Amino acid sequence: MIFKKTTKDYGGSFDYMIVGLGNPGRQYETTRHNAGFICLDLLSEKHGIKITKLKFKSLMGDGRINGRRCLLLKPQTFMNLSGEAVRDAVEFYKIPVENVIVICDDISLDPGKIRIRRKGSAGGQNGMKNIIYHLKSDNFPRIKVGIGAKPNPEYDLADWVLSRFSSKEAKLIKEAADKVIGAAEYMVKGNIDKAMSDFNS
Repeated sequence: MIFKKTTKDYGGSFDYMIVGLGNPGRQYETTRHNAGFICLDLLSEKHGIKITKLKFKSLMGDGRINGRRCLLLKPQTFMNLSGEAVRDAVEFYKIPVENVIVICDDISLDPGKIRIRRKGSAGGQNGMKNIIYHLKSDNFPRIKVGIGAKPNPEYDLADWVLSRFSSKEAKLIKEAADKVIGAAEYMVKGNIDKAMSDFNS
């Protein structure tokens, strides 16, 4: 699908920005590293938010989730440079760092599991590393989506995260996405404790 570039800016301010991490391009759509994109797409679908505007090296959508105005962001920079897009949007819309929610994959969690954190290190996730670097802060909440560990220590990590889910794992990722949606709905209302209590694996 080709997205038309637009010079029109969203008016007003946003309560939250929700970022899904992944790699652009059809060849990456169902890979493990795109768990963040997968979850954000399902969140946008549930709330009727179209993520189609191209700005800040990202595809963006503007809509309301539980009464809060949210900017949904899918960086198109490839995973390792995700921070450039996040920084530009944060600075332009003056969104507080603590109101940026990042959804990303995590190899330390089994498929179907999610883990919510208020803040913290990147945990080895390169997109998260780049966001922390560009925001000069790790003080933002994140929802980690399990994609499973490498099958053996010798397996190349890049090959693993760019591999596709099995049919069984794909069902588990859909279950994880449902949890992510529920967690995000709590988090945009300021109920991160409830989100962690209900959904942390």
